[in-house]
Amino acid sequence: MNHFKRIIIYCIGLFIMAIGVTFSVKSNLGVSPVNAIPYVVSLISGLDQGLCVSVIFCSYIILQVFILKKDFKFHSLLQIICASLFGYFVSFSNMIFYFTPSENYMIRLIYMLVSIVLIGIGVYLYLEAKLVPLPAEGVMMALKEKTIFEFHNIKMGFDVTTVVIAVIISFIFLENISGVREGTIIAAILVGKVVGILTKLNLKRII
Repeated sequence: MNHFKRIIIYCIGLFIMAIGVTFSVKSNLGVSPVNAIPYVVSLISGLDQGLCVSVIFCSYIILQVFILKKDFKFHSLLQIICASLFGYFVSFSNMIFYFTPSENYMIRLIYMLVSIVLIGIGVYLYLEAKLVPLPAEGVMMALKEKTIFEFHNIKMGFDVTTVVIAVIISFIFLENISGVREGTIIAAILVGKVVGILTKLNLKRII
């Protein structure tokens, strides 16, 4: 796969992920763990969700510097561009799919499942491009490099941590729990399953 094609696939993956994030918000059943903090910060501050995604994700780069110290590579700063692009895609997706969330639970459940599939497809494509990781994944990779834990255990711990932080700040500033519901847990379990299925299908022969 040539470099230009990888960039295109990477961007398509990020955009599909962003649409998935929008549908998770529209489901009103909870967003995915990695997007929980940006979503809650957006509700608290009134700022655009995409902007909050970019800012929070960029803060993860600072966390990587703290973890890796002298082993932090200068080219990892490219994650700033990727975080900004993903945040823009989230804002753009929210603008495209601007509709009032349904009160019908089954319809909301469908939105959530669509979100999970889209995020899974997006993650698969962006990983398949083998370019710059998004900052959240960068933190996990940094922890894997500096600790004895396996990546899947680190991801589980990272997801739990982000959800707990989102719940705490939501409860403190909004006096309720927003953005974290059953859909958050389901997404944490099923997104990886979707990526696994796509990997087994070996879609790289197509892309």
